[in-house]
Amino acid sequence: MAKLARDGQKVLRDAQSLRLRAAWLYYTYGYTQKDIADRLGLARTTVVKLLDETLKRAEVQIWIAEGAPELIDLSLRLEDRLKLDEAIVVPGEEGADGAAKAVGAALGAWLSETIHDGMRVGVGWGRTLTASLATFRPPRRDNVKVVSLLGGVVEVALTNPLEFTWRLANQLGAECYLFPAPLIVDSAETRDRLLVRCGLDRLEKLASSLDLAVLSVGDIGPAATSLSKGLLSKVQLQELYEAGCVSDTLCNFLAADGTSVSHPLNERVMSIGLDTIARARHIVIATGGAPRAEAILAARKRIGCNTLVTDEHAARRLLEIAV
Repeated sequence: MAKLARDGQKVLRDAQSLRLRAAWLYYTYGYTQKDIADRLGLARTTVVKLLDETLKRAEVQIWIAEGAPELIDLSLRLEDRLKLDEAIVVPGEEGADGAAKAVGAALGAWLSETIHDGMRVGVGWGRTLTASLATFRPPRRDNVKVVSLLGGVVEVALTNPLEFTWRLANQLGAECYLFPAPLIVDSAETRDRLLVRCGLDRLEKLASSLDLAVLSVGDIGPAATSLSKGLLSKVQLQELYEAGCVSDTLCNFLAADGTSVSHPLNERVMSIGLDTIARARHIVIATGGAPRAEAILAARKRIGCNTLVTDEHAARRLLEIAV
């Protein structure tokens, strides 16, 4: 599989993580320089320079020197096991907020390099995506469209999908398409009326040809840390759990096999259809924490995943349970 093309290659060449990644593939896995170039999305000459630099810096001796070899190994194993274009694994932090900040920091740097002129980008919501703004430092881009993939919330204490979409678009100088509707409405009929009669179906059309879809996923259960817990009653959460829900993907509630669980909430959420999102050219899932592993796998089965940004706790759990 080929990685999404990036800018900022000079920054990448100088990064220790990329040097060690190339060295790990070359010296430990026995990849050829051409294989490494294909896997990392680089020119072969760049790979030669990276490997040469690891020797000059004494990062490669008889073994790969300290840095992040274990995380790189987890990344490579995830790529092979889950058939990903790229896995980015960061050190694990404690708690949902800590995981969100760590994974979000890596996501922000990745997005800074990846969003190009003319791209159509769909975005979700969550702590992780909001945390990515701290490291999101892109150059101004031309003709970029940023599309919110779901409706908003009114509670100030919660991360708001609309606010994240706006802030991301503003940093890019991009056109911004918000989803001006509540995240969850009172009935399936209301949802259909808003989509068809109020012009929100235009967002579905925009999202039908995304270059990049960026989202996080949440877990569902008694100890879940998903932000949707603040929107749902305890009874609803228990019903979802008993119905076999393991993943909150854009407030669409999924079973382990990626299908939507049988619950009225799935007919009341104001979001772009998951089947539409699955047609995006490149899909990024960003979230961390071992409890999110099942949620990641369910989302991957439903919409796919090209790039996974996660932490070591989730990575190890994914390798344990992924078939």
